[in-house]
Amino acid sequence: MTLHSQTSLNGSRTEVCYRLRRMRPSRVALRQALGSLLGVVLFTAPLPGQLAPKARRQLDSLIDAAPYNRTLWGVALVDDGGRLLYGRNPDRLFIPASNTKLVVSSVAAALLAPDWTVMTSLYAAGPVRDGVVAGDLVLYGRGDPTFSRRCYATDTTLPGACEADPSARWRELAAGLSRRGVRRILGDLVGDGSWFDPELVHPSWGNYDLNWWYAAPVSGLGFNDNSVDIGWGPGPAVDAPARLSLDPDLGDVFLENRTVTVATGGESDIGDRMYRVPGTLQLWAEGTVALNSRGGTESFALPDPNLYAARAFRRALQDAGISVLGSTRSTTDSLRYHSARETAPLAESRSRPLRDWIFPILNTSQNWFADMLLKQLGRQFGAAGSWSAGLDIEGRFLIDSVGIDSTLFALSDGSGLAGSNLVAPLAFAQLLRFIRHHPHFAASVLPGLPQSGVRGSLRNRFVGTPLEGRVHAKSGSIARVNTLSGYFELADGRTYTFSVQANHHAEANRRTLDTIDSLVVRMAQAVGRRSR
Repeated sequence: MTLHSQTSLNGSRTEVCYRLRRMRPSRVALRQALGSLLGVVLFTAPLPGQLAPKARRQLDSLIDAAPYNRTLWGVALVDDGGRLLYGRNPDRLFIPASNTKLVVSSVAAALLAPDWTVMTSLYAAGPVRDGVVAGDLVLYGRGDPTFSRRCYATDTTLPGACEADPSARWRELAAGLSRRGVRRILGDLVGDGSWFDPELVHPSWGNYDLNWWYAAPVSGLGFNDNSVDIGWGPGPAVDAPARLSLDPDLGDVFLENRTVTVATGGESDIGDRMYRVPGTLQLWAEGTVALNSRGGTESFALPDPNLYAARAFRRALQDAGISVLGSTRSTTDSLRYHSARETAPLAESRSRPLRDWIFPILNTSQNWFADMLLKQLGRQFGAAGSWSAGLDIEGRFLIDSVGIDSTLFALSDGSGLAGSNLVAPLAFAQLLRFIRHHPHFAASVLPGLPQSGVRGSLRNRFVGTPLEGRVHAKSGSIARVNTLSGYFELADGRTYTFSVQANHHAEANRRTLDTIDSLVVRMAQAVGRRSR
């Protein structure tokens, strides 16, 4: 490094002296020229903690090569002491896509214990006598997203790691009601989602996205990720309608079949051609499916999570032999059943712990969990269970607790689905370094982070490189955007924090991901050489 800098200096000095002899400059001009030369030397030499100029140029050359020379790149690499070793626009704002989930996960992990839970409760809006509720039965949610079918750990063989039946806890609530001797409800069954505000859909989400599970409405009650799973496959013969199924099928969704089975080898496009009348439960599927197709499953978001949950619970009541004489309704009016909620609950169900909320947010990038958690932060620590209140809590935490400059982020939601989220790479690096040293990191954050060659979205990335198994990071992708932020560990155990964000590119996702991975590997090689 020293020899390289000296050679550059000698070369520059020779050129400057040649010009001085020919131009016969004044002493003022000479001082200006030497000052400019000194600036070149200072710019070329690494600042304390930085990578050597040669290493920085090698990294720059990777992302400056066509076709990515027209892409907006943001990169920050910091060591365990927080020093910026390499940066490319590190303090500029970029669209982070699902890297946004690192913010809500880290803030929640820091503010709430790994085993923190919430309750879903049943309240009677009327007297209860002789097994009869003389009024409405209120199903009150407190923002629990875990009424769902999924696994909450990488090792799915661990006891309790997986939930195979999303309705199991509805049956638990119904059983609790039965133990109280309740057999009949004279009023309505009401799904009360007023723990959160009435704004169920984020204003920045696209209209098309609202059909799908990844943009499901966010309220105080939720069930099955607030989505219905539509299974599809070929019919029994060519020209027959495709096979369609709903799960769970509560009898409230109308699905019209406008499909046809075509010959073996034909096109199967049903998964991309499902629609609904906006804001309703009237769906239809169209398109073709080949006779030899294996089919698939698509998850369609439902417009009213509180009503969806109440209908699922009503089925559990029916199975438990408890009659409801009224209808099934929903509300987000926090005052409507306020007095009922002041009484003792008839039955309750406890959520899975916070660490299980964070796992699908990071490991499988579950949007709905992320935005449920953001509203929960607003409800627990702010003015309301809303996106704006949750963002206020996030912002204050990033500024006051982590020490991030307020100009390095502008957040809109918890999931990153909104294209209006903006976060600088340096802000991610500072946040990730902070949470890595937090007492809750090992229990709440690390288990959910994808690991290269092992689990989550990185299980097929960095395979066959020195970083296989040594990267723990969150990826992100939306249109024209790919990101990766997290940690890599060297063979000697030293850990570095990084954020790479590629915005406004026109290349295939796979090619862009390969470029990002190559950059991370080269950064690891550079810091490895630097330490020797």
